[in-house]
Amino acid sequence: MDDAERAGLLSEYDIPEHLRKLLGSSTRERLNTFIHDLVESSEGQKEIRMSDEIGAAMFELRAFLYENLYTNPAAKSEETKAEEMVTQLFRFYSAHPEEMTAEYARRVRAGETAERAALDYISGMTDQYSMMKFREIYIPKSWDKL
Repeated sequence: MDDAERAGLLSEYDIPEHLRKLLGSSTRERLNTFIHDLVESSEGQKEIRMSDEIGAAMFELRAFLYENLYTNPAAKSEETKAEEMVTQLFRFYSAHPEEMTAEYARRVRAGETAERAALDYISGMTDQYSMMKFREIYIPKSWDKL
């Protein structure tokens, strides 16, 4: 949702009001609701679960996002660029595992393949962080910033 807002594709007010009231009016509030519900609903249980109410609302929110965001032509048009960016990051980190964080570089030194470490490293990146790393690696810095 944060990315959708930054891109101007959706706003918080596009989310149905009953979902905003129940789950929260920001990504942070919704995550807080989900986490607290998971903890409370799972306490004393044999499995991790959500309450029926919050679980149903989460699936309704997910359906809303699929209908209004994930299949939106403006969002879909960027998928090829995102795929290419992730592919380039994978190639770079597979060839230069020492450029990953210390944890992942250590895993490679301990015998894990650079490709596996790169996959795990990139999968943990946020969209914003992956774009920042791509810029650092592939976009030349202007002469006045060297």
